[in-house]
Amino acid sequence: MNNANTTDHPSDDSREARFERGLAVLRRVDGEGGQRVVDSLSDISPELAHQVVAWGFGEIYARPGLAPRDRQLVTLGMLTALGGCEPQLEVHVNAALNTGLTPAEVVEALLHSAAYCGFPKALNATFVAKKVFAERGLLPVTQD
Repeated sequence: MNNANTTDHPSDDSREARFERGLAVLRRVDGEGGQRVVDSLSDISPELAHQVVAWGFGEIYARPGLAPRDRQLVTLGMLTALGGCEPQLEVHVNAALNTGLTPAEVVEALLHSAAYCGFPKALNATFVAKKVFAERGLLPVTQD
């Protein structure tokens, strides 16, 4: 029976533990790009940085229900659909590659988004992917 002095969360679910768990996931998925986002918030909103890491990665990205590559496919689709998220899309195209998606799979997902999001959003997302692929020496993309 719970009372006011007990918690439903295990002891490793403290604020610091969620942050550390999230930081490990962030580094695995987003690498340097994710860390740059967190660092860029340190002088304006360190609490937003904390929540991105602890909740976004420590709670959501750490869930076992989807493989990391599948989470990235979903994320690419949603960021493309939203539009205006090109900086975040750049981080997540890198994350998609880090989690096992190939450049051809990323391109195919963005092409698929044109049917649901429209050509302007699909084009913007594809140009973000092209920038990431160029930086990583992955152009031209082939469908092999």
